[in-house]
Amino acid sequence: MTQTSPSGPLRDSEWFEGLFRTHARDVFRFVVRRAARDDADDLTAEVFTTAWRRREDVPEGFELAWLFRTAGFTIANHHRKSQPVPVETMPEEGDHSSPELLVMEDLEVRAAFAQLGARDQQILLLAAWEGLQGEALASVLEISRSGADAALSRARSRLRQAWDAPAQDGPAVIEGAAPARSTGSTTQTK
Repeated sequence: MTQTSPSGPLRDSEWFEGLFRTHARDVFRFVVRRAARDDADDLTAEVFTTAWRRREDVPEGFELAWLFRTAGFTIANHHRKSQPVPVETMPEEGDHSSPELLVMEDLEVRAAFAQLGARDQQILLLAAWEGLQGEALASVLEISRSGADAALSRARSRLRQAWDAPAQDGPAVIEGAAPARSTGSTTQTK
């Protein structure tokens, strides 16, 4: 029987151990896709340290979404603090054992995905790779459930449109999609 406090279930070490056992693998996979593999263990530990420190803030039933959101902030902070890595210490190529990375190596998929805006890319990755749907997706995106459902539907539609678009000399412009990243140059359409 779970003990409860006036604000909900008791957030003791037993609760935390259950949280860790249930979600550590998913959080690690989330982190390793967005940061260097060498940093993934430390960053995942930092996410769970934050979860312990702020355990009363973790919403009941949306623990994984809260952990993903916290991981996103942790990774962003890590990237801001990172020092440039000398070229001679860079690996020759990435780790190709992850099925997700194998899929992204397919040039056609990458080309279609690259035509999407950063928001559409984020939404599709959260849904496809992290398995977030409905309320969990809405929580991570900080929008309503209906807004998350609509955003996912639009992102999927834009990806389908990009996939079906004939090959062009330059990147296609998907109507309604914001550019993923600015490269400093602009292209004109006729």
